[in-house]
Order: sequence, then structure tokens, then C-alpha cells
Amino acid sequence: MITDIQPSEFNNPSLEILISAEKLQMRIQELGAQITRDYVGKDLLLVCVLKGACIFLSDLIRNIDLPLSLDFIAVSSYGGASKSSGEVRILKDLDASLKGKDVLVVEDIVDTGLTLNYLLDIFHRREANSVSVVAFLDKPSRRVRQVDVAYIGFEIPNAFVVGYGLDYAERYRNLPFVGVVKTENP
Repeated sequence: MITDIQPSEFNNPSLEILISAEKLQMRIQELGAQITRDYVGKDLLLVCVLKGACIFLSDLIRNIDLPLSLDFIAVSSYGGASKSSGEVRILKDLDASLKGKDVLVVEDIVDTGLTLNYLLDIFHRREANSVSVVAFLDKPSRRVRQVDVAYIGFEIPNAFVVGYGLDYAERYRNLPFVGVVKTENP
């Protein structure tokens, strides 16, 4: 079972657990309950920012006790690097119209704020009724552009993290916890 696997078994002895699987599941239950209370009677559309937020989204929607719709957008500001280039590109756009919807953007991590600011601007221009953000992780020390995040799973230090959907060169997404990469050049 993957929840029993230790970081060293993923061929990276320098991976340190930052947020355990148990702790993150408890927080996601709390977020789901809060979102349920806040969106009663609204036309809720969750927009998952691929690929990193997909695991968070999967657990989150099971904890939201409301009718909802899903859509997905893929953007890139990292490429294969561990630092953002600052340039945001849409790789896959939404399938549905946002007009009149209450949009909740599901993001894996808010770092510089540049990507999220870009998305929020686009979604507002597409005539959504409301646009809010739920972020699994928040790294405020790296913020270049301030963005309003309504729901935050965990605030983390300025470290390169992997696991629970977050990757390094498409690896480590399947870890059931969030770990800090402790190498010189991740």
C-alpha cells in the first residue's frame, strides 16, 4: 500500500516529510466542510489547475457536500525547472463557459502569485458570477503578486516540495505526503 512507503523507497534519501498523509487528509475534510457552508445555493464550478492540483481536487470534492461541476485548465510557468519563469502559458483551456457560475479555482501551491493572478484576471473577464481560490499550499515568502486566496490548506516555508500531486520533472506526484527536497539542485 502506497501510504506505507517511506521517502527513501522512492530513491531519494534526501526527501523529508513536511506534511503527513494523515494531517493533510484532516485539513482537506475541514476545507470541504467550510466550502460546503459557503457555497450553499450557488452554482459551484471547481476549476482544477492541472496537473499538480488533481490529487487535492479528488480528495476535496469528496468532502464537499453540494452539487458541483468540474473543469480543468493546464498552465505552465515552470516547464521542467524548479523555479518559475514568470511567463504563464495556457496549455489546455476550459471546456465550459464561466458566465454566471461561482468559480472556485483549485490550485496546488501559491508561490509567486503570477500564475494565479493571470488566471483570476481571465476568469473575471469571462463573466463568472464570483471567482475564489482554494490552495492546497501557500508559500507567502515568495509572493511577487498579491492574490486573494479564500481557502488555504497549509502555509509552508520557502522550500521545494513534492508529493500529493506536486512534482519535480513529473516525478513524486504519487507520494501520499508532502516532502521537502533536500538536494543542492532539485
